[in-house]
Order: sequence, then structure tokens, then C-alpha cells
Amino acid sequence: MIKKQSRNSIRIKKHKRMRHYITGTSEKPRLCVFKSDKHMYAQVIDDIQGHTLVAASTLEKDIQSKVKNTSNKEAAALVGEILGQRAKEKGIHQVVFDRGGFVYHGKIKALADAAREAGLDF
Repeated sequence: MIKKQSRNSIRIKKHKRMRHYITGTSEKPRLCVFKSDKHMYAQVIDDIQGHTLVAASTLEKDIQSKVKNTSNKEAAALVGEILGQRAKEKGIHQVVFDRGGFVYHGKIKALADAAREAGLDF
């Protein structure tokens, strides 16, 4: 009997392959995205120093108060918009997008488009 790999283990393998090529520097940090069943998380990371420069997620009270559901496209777009605004305040304009092994579709795309509209360039 052939055992089928779980979607999460396949996603983790994809992410490890992608991280071989995607790194964030201080001039162009990495925008890392993670989604669970209930929440969305996004961080702007400088991989050379190992520091998170900016972060936003649906766990924050101000984001939760603005959305009805924390696991849909609207919530993802709001996280991307707030992350873009916070990055602009810190002087970050260009990033490298790391989709975390997820397919660039739906919530991931909504977050990326909102971050672009807020002023991030990738």
C-alpha cells in the first residue's frame, strides 16, 4: 500500500527548496507569509542579521476588530495593507516575496496585492 504524503509535508518541502534561493538582506528584506486554518501571519525579515523588522497578523486586536472572520481573503488583504504601511514607516520599500510553499492564489495573492498597493515593491 502506498502512503500519501500530507499537504503540509509537501508544502514544507517546497518551502525548503524555495528558501535555498530566497534570502532577505538589509536593503531588500524577505516578506514571509504563513497561514493556518484560522489566521494569517506576515513578517518582513532581514536574514543576514536574523531580525524581524516588521510583522502583522490577524491575532492583533485592531485587525480582529475590523474583520468578521480572520481566515478569509478580506483579513489577508488587511494584514497585507497594515504590513505595507508599517514597512513604509520603517523606510522599507523593496522586499523579496516568500510565499512559504503555499500556492500563489486566494489569500496569499490577496495579501501580496494589498502589500503592493500599500507601497511595497516586489
